Amino acid sequence: MILLIDAGNTRVKWALVAPAAQGAQLGQWTAHGAAAHADMPQLELAWCEAAATHGVKRILIANVAGNALRVQLEYVLQRCMAQVPVEWFASLPSLAGVTNGYRNPAQLGCDRFAAAIAGRALAPGVRAIVVNCGTATTIDAITPEGVFLGGMILPGLGLMASSLARNTAQLPQIAQDGKLPDGFADNTDDAILSGILAAQSGAIEHACVQHQAAECILSGGAAPYIAPMLKVPYRIVENIVLIGLHAAAGSAE
Repeated sequence: MILLIDAGNTRVKWALVAPAAQGAQLGQWTAHGAAAHADMPQLELAWCEAAATHGVKRILIANVAGNALRVQLEYVLQRCMAQVPVEWFASLPSLAGVTNGYRNPAQLGCDRFAAAIAGRALAPGVRAIVVNCGTATTIDAITPEGVFLGGMILPGLGLMASSLARNTAQLPQIAQDGKLPDGFADNTDDAILSGILAAQSGAIEHACVQHQAAECILSGGAAPYIAPMLKVPYRIVENIVLIGLHAAAGSAE
């Protein structure tokens, strides 16, 4: 079994999966879960149980949350499965059918590279836009030939709402999962929610039109809130970074 870990800015998501060489389909997890950074003991219990029950021969981690979290993860994994080597996923010039078109390929966030690999695997041979709606929203373009062209990064829904609440006098902090009324908002909370959802969906639609995309793939915790605002066809895929790691692991087997 392979333990895949997506260490994001807010949560750590993980999945246990059989190697692609054994016929495992992308996204077909044997076990999976997620926890906030502060809940590392919960992750340790889950990973120790996974190692004891299924056996883990390989660990592949995409970490965008910095060195402090990396040290925590190393400590927990050392306690659970000290004999299993840890591989830290990084952006390369090419991998798993994706050519990294970034000016400096190593500068591309490893989560975006993994998501691009997933997008290529899920929508091969077409123009695709891959959107990951997390702490930040990333919107990236992939050609039919598998070239990652680059994309956009903007604050996620929560960051947009928090920025308004923090930096604008007398504007409240609103819940990003509120229900929008029809038409224009007639109160401040709905006006903020309407504005940030329109900003997110507008950026995605702009990317789809600019790229003439045949596929728009959405993932991330905020995807279900943004998706209903879109006026372009889309599909929601959970855990796209983990899917990309699975595809990348298969290409290296």
